[in-house]
Formats: sequence, C-alpha cells, structure tokens
Amino acid sequence: MTGLGGPRAEADALLRLAAADPAAAHAGAHAFLSRAETSGDGTALATGLRAAGLAAKELGLLDEGVALLGRALEQAEGYEAALVRMNLVGLLSARGDFQGALAQAARAEGVLRGADADRLAANLACALARSGHVAEADAVASRALPRLRDGGDPVTLTGLLTNLGLARALRGDLGTAEAALTEAVAVGEAAGLGHLTAMARGNLAFVASRRGDVPRALRLFAAAEPGLTRERVAQCRFDRSETLIQAGLPGEARALLKAALADVTAHGYACDTADGLLLLAHAELACGDPEQAAEAAERARAAFTGQGRTGWAPLAEHLLLRARWAAGDRSAVFLRSAAATAERLQDGGWAEASAEARIIAARVALSLGRPAGHLLEPVSRTRERGPAALRAAAWHATALEREARHDRDGARAAIGAGLRVVEEYIEVFGALELRARAAGLGDELAGLGLRSARSARELLSAEERRRVLARPASLRPPRDPVRAAALAELRTLSARHTAAVARGRAPEAGLSARLAEAEAAVQAHVRRRQGEGAAGRASPRIRHLMAALGRRVLVELVRVGGDLHAVTVRDGRARRHRLGSYAEVAREARLVRSAARRVAGRDDDPQGRAGLDQARRRLDGLLLGPLRRDIHGDSDGDSDGGRVLVIAPTGALHELPWAVLPSLDGRPFTLVPSAAAWMRARAADTARRRTAGHMLLASGPGLEHAGEEIRLLRRRYPGAMARTGAAARAEAVRDALDGADLAHLAAHGEFRDGAALFSRLRMADGPLMLLDLEELAAPPRLVTLSACDLGRAEDGGRDAAIGMAGVLLALGTATVIASVTPVRDEEAPAFMDAFHAGLARGLAPARALASVPRSPGVAGFTCFGAD
Repeated sequence: MTGLGGPRAEADALLRLAAADPAAAHAGAHAFLSRAETSGDGTALATGLRAAGLAAKELGLLDEGVALLGRALEQAEGYEAALVRMNLVGLLSARGDFQGALAQAARAEGVLRGADADRLAANLACALARSGHVAEADAVASRALPRLRDGGDPVTLTGLLTNLGLARALRGDLGTAEAALTEAVAVGEAAGLGHLTAMARGNLAFVASRRGDVPRALRLFAAAEPGLTRERVAQCRFDRSETLIQAGLPGEARALLKAALADVTAHGYACDTADGLLLLAHAELACGDPEQAAEAAERARAAFTGQGRTGWAPLAEHLLLRARWAAGDRSAVFLRSAAATAERLQDGGWAEASAEARIIAARVALSLGRPAGHLLEPVSRTRERGPAALRAAAWHATALEREARHDRDGARAAIGAGLRVVEEYIEVFGALELRARAAGLGDELAGLGLRSARSARELLSAEERRRVLARPASLRPPRDPVRAAALAELRTLSARHTAAVARGRAPEAGLSARLAEAEAAVQAHVRRRQGEGAAGRASPRIRHLMAALGRRVLVELVRVGGDLHAVTVRDGRARRHRLGSYAEVAREARLVRSAARRVAGRDDDPQGRAGLDQARRRLDGLLLGPLRRDIHGDSDGDSDGGRVLVIAPTGALHELPWAVLPSLDGRPFTLVPSAAAWMRARAADTARRRTAGHMLLASGPGLEHAGEEIRLLRRRYPGAMARTGAAARAEAVRDALDGADLAHLAAHGEFRDGAALFSRLRMADGPLMLLDLEELAAPPRLVTLSACDLGRAEDGGRDAAIGMAGVLLALGTATVIASVTPVRDEEAPAFMDAFHAGLARGLAPARALASVPRSPGVAGFTCFGAD
C-alpha cells in the first residue's frame, strides 16, 4: 500500500524522514523499494534509493549507503541525477574520499536550482570543512543562508547552519559560530528534527571546547549523544575524548575511544578510524601504557598512509617514537628510526615534533655511548627564535649536549633557561591543539633537571618547577575576557596551522606570523597581570619558602628515576634523603590504603586491624623513619604538640591515609600539591580573613546520621546558612558556597577512578560535581567535606593531584578537610563536632584535626592546603 499521494509522495516523505529519524526511514525505505522495483516509476525509485542511502549512512551502514546511491544514479537522469550526486557528497566525505565528494558536487552544481542548490551548498560546506578548506566552506554556506531562512525548509536550514557553525569555529570565529549553532538548535527543535538538532549541539560542544570551557563542553556532548546515530555518535565521542585528554582525564578518554573505534571500523568510516587511532595513541601514552600507545600509533600511521593523508602520517610516527622511548627501547635500530623520523617531520613542516624526535634520537645515541652532537646541533640553533615549544626543545638539546661534554654547570644553566620558557608560556602550551602540541616538553626537561640536581636546594627547586608545569589544566576559560579571547584565538590558529601542514600544504599567508603574535599576546598579558599583583604560578624562591615556613617542617617527596627521595626543610636548613625504591614504597602505600579501607568499612575485624597495623609500621619505617631527626628534631618536646608538617606527596602517596602512620599519630600536618601551592593557600587564607563571609552547613540524602551532624554544628554556628532536606539541591548548594568563609557539607561522596573530574557529592536533586565547582567566583576559605573518598586525587604519573581538594585549592580555597577513605556515618557527627570545637578554640585546621582522637571509621580525614 502506497501513501495517499502515490509512490513519489511516499518517497519524498521518506527522504524528509531520513533527517529526523534515520532508523524509521531506513526500514520504511526498504519496504518501499521492494514495491517500487516493479512500479516502473524511475523517479520514485531513485528518490526511495536516496532516502535509504542517507538513512543507511546515519546508521553506520556506509558501504550500503554508497551502493544504494550508486543504484539511484543508474536510475536517474539529468536533474534527478544531480540530486543523487548532491547526496553522494556527504557519503563520500564520510568515507574519506574528499576528492570524489568535491567532484560530485562540481557535476551537480551547474544543474540544481533554488532550494536544491541550497541543499547542495549545505553538503558542499560540510565536505569542504572536513577536508580542511574552511574559508571556502564558510563562503559557500554564507551565500545560501539568506535564501534558506526565507525558504521554509527547516531540514536544510538546520544542516546548513550546523555546517556554517563548524566552519566558523574552525576558522576561529567562535562568537558567530556559536550564534549559528544556537540558531540551528532552535530551528531543529521547532521542526522536531531530533537527529539534526543533536548534531548542532555536538558542534556547540566543540565550540565550548575550543574556548577552553570543559564543563560546558562535556555537558553539551552528553546532551547531544542520545540523539545521534552511528558515525555521528563516534565523532561526538572523538571530540569528547579530545576534551577529556586536554582536561587530564586520559583514562576516561581511552574507554570512550575504544568503543567508538570499534564501531567506526566495523562500519567502514575510514577517515574517522584514522583520527580516532591517533587520539587513542595520545590517551594510551598519557595513561602510562607505552606499548598500547605504540600499537595505536602504528595503526594510525598505516591508516593515514592508506588514505593518502600523508601529512598526518608523520604525527603518528612521532607518537610512535615517544611511545617506544617511554617503553625503554634504546636499540641501535630505534636510533636510526628516530633520526629518520626527525628528518621526515622536518620536511613535512612539523618543526616542534621534529625537534623532539631529534632529542629522543640523541638520548638513545648517548645511552649507546655514541656521539649525538650532529643530532642536537640543528635543534640548538633555535634557542632564541621561533615558537616557545621549539625554543624549549632547543634548550633541552643544549643541556644534553653540554651534559655529554661533562659541563654540568652549563647543562644546569640550559635546563633553567628551557624551563623559564615553559613557565612563561605555560598557558600557551595548555591552549595548543592536542594533535599539534608536544605533550612531553616540560616533563622531559624537568626530569633532566631532577637528575642533574646535586644539593637538597637544587633538588627542591627542580621538583617545584616540575610540579608547576604538571598542575591540573584549567577547566574553564579565564574570567579575564581579554585573556580568554587570546587563548581561544591561539587554540584556533594552532588548529588551523596543524590542519594546513597535515594536508601537505603551506599554511595560509600570514598564519605562522599570527600564531607567533598570539603566543606573544598571551604571554605579555600574563606578565602584565602578574605585574599588577595577580597571583602567579611560578615556583617559589627557596629563601622565601624558608621564611614562610617559620617553625613548620616541609617534607617534599621526589621521584628521581626509579628512586624516591625526600627534601626536608626545617629552621632554614634543607636536607636531602634517599628513601629507596619508589616502587617498594608505592606498593606498601597501596597495602596501607587497602587495609585502611577494609577496616573503615567493618565494625569488628581484628584480622584487618592487625594487617593494617603491620602495613602502616612497615611504610612508616620506609617513608618517615629516615626523616625522624628532621621531623621531630633532637627532642620532641614542643609544648604546642609538635611542629606542623607540610607534606607534598608524589605518585601513589597522594591517596595515602597519612594519619594512620605511627610517626604522625596526633601530629598536625597538611598535604599540599607542592610547596608553591602551600604558599598560595596561606596567602589566600590571609586575604580571605580580611573579609567577613557567611557560613554554610549542608547535608545530602541517604545518610542516617547527617541530620545529627548538621544539628550539632548549627548549635555551634547559630547564624550559619543551612541547606538540608529538599533545600539541599545541587545548584542551591553550589551557589551558597560562593563567598562563604566556612562550608561544611555532609553527604554521600563518590570519587571516580580514571575520571576524577566527575567525582561528586550526592545532593537532594542529584550530584554536585567537581566540574561544577569551577563556576565559583569566590570559593569558601575553609571547606569540610564529611563524605567518603573525596580527599582522594588522581595522579596520572605527573603529580597533578586531580581531585575535589586539589581543584578547590587551585580555585583559591585556603584549606580543605576531606577523607581519603570511606567514612562511617555513625562516627562522623561526634568527630566533626570535636573538630569544629577545636576551630572555635582558635586552633588552626591542622591542629584542630590532630587534636581529635581517631577511630578506623574517620581515620582518612586529612587537612589539605593551608594549615
């Protein structure tokens, strides 16, 4: 049975349905085709084949879609054939056959008229944008837009606005891109075009990512994905994964990428497969799995080469080199491969990547006892000119060359010069487009500085510089609009430069100069802000740190190769201690943490308590035993209960419940991401005490004793703002946090392993996520999180300490009290009441916490930041 308007009307309806509901259109079109084959109506048959082909493409059946359109082209003539060619533009682009797509567009362009010509323009704009011809895509879409706005075709208008928004985003015009995409969402929603609306939202997420607004981008990606199908889902997940990697969540990205890659590979989306493999290699390397990174990079290289995308292949080779180096390959074969890859990268226009490859080759040569000067000299010449990444690499090369000549002082001077470049341009590196940036620049150079340090002061200074470079990336654009705009422009220019080089073309005229100007603008603005008194991120001068510590004792733990060292600072004197194998200490720390979690969750577990007691004593002997003299002094008779320890952990020690160690029993201490972070927290504490803020007490659902906890604290703080029961909505609690002097939150907590930025507190209407905290203009001075696990931090091997406490400190909170282990609900009220009683007596947070006796259910509570 055909529709009321006959076969042609039914076929036209199916064609419209393909944009709104591809699954229904696909089923309906195949049912229609089984009838239309014998109808003798070639036009209706061709239209039905077009509908089936377009729907198949959206459902991941790319080969089927191309075959169906091929059949439609055989059935059609003249104008109808041009319509089929218009549809082929999109399918061939998805296949990575951009030359074929543009050829089909050219053949249809002189034939189609009116609305059909505008539909072709929408498809052509998409193909041009995906193939890197962004300016041409913008021009094509802009010409058709006024007619489509007046033409009453919401399907084509939504598609064109979506493609126009993408093209403008790729060109760097983020404001007009967002306007076009917002209009696309509105038009699509009004017309009930769920699939096209979701595509527009996905591109809005891409714009948010380019602005550096990670929380908004991730929310938009999540909102878009349920309305997408097959290839569009994969593209959305690739963009989301890139955002996650840039935000320091490679583990979350890796899982997404693997699922998306399996799907696009199975359905023949070769272009997407190659892009996804390159992203996966980045994620695997960032996760510390160089073998898997090498495999993904090798597959990406083969895919790019097979598709004729020879400009991208050297980037995959560069990643392959980094992975093999990280995996420990120091062979002569690898040396030859690294040197050859460096030449290919240089010839292909990837100057910074080529410099890194030369450095890897030189380090392999030096490990083999071979000369490396000929590899390093071409890089060393660029110390004073070019992009910041190239200059940093040049100083790295110079340091290696001087070290090889046993010029240790010269090597240290070169390391310092290189790190100064990275420190000055750290926001520039954070803004660079993922596939173009050299992610290991600061780490490798800082690691060289650690290995060359001789004294305790030198090691502490080198480690502090490394930790400045490793700090968590900002999740949102800066509030300063000038700086935010400069960083967004830098991201866009970097991406355009990358795309041009990857296509094997010279970047557009003046682009390289504009990129250098954008770098300089960001750096100059940061310098000006620092000159105006804005808080900087530079590592502290050791003499300033010693003065700030006063009677406190600093313990900073440092990994140098496979060894763990500690630098202690007490009474103006720094000492260096070698503690032994980091792997052994990390293993014992994990045992302590596991035992502490077990004991915290059970009322009566003598075996577990015995295991914890043995593990904590072993770790205490390894970790703090060698530091006993500096921690306690010649005598431990301080009447104030002992000096405060400021502890900067590393690696697995970030998640250690330090309070269970015998040496810290009853001892005030605070954990910090670095000594510089402690100094910033102290400055924040001093500044915030000058202004009176409110107090916030809030509790979430599902905890039997949370109400009692808040009742006890309301008695201590009768004027406090309270958010409990239905009033404790996530948004209301977040807003109440802004500007608070003290905030106490009692709720279920969840730390997300591998996705720390998604850690959360459960409030009345849903989660208050770590991501939400970056919206705070003035975070509380003191935050107490009476919740399980929210003191934990995800290290990722770089001491970025990503977690709720770390993010709050980075935002400007002075002190956070949180637990690194589960908390027993029934023990929390009395413990927290006693802690706040200490605060009321005038004790500093670290001392107030140390004054409260510990039971296993509250043993994980720790002071972070200012003591």
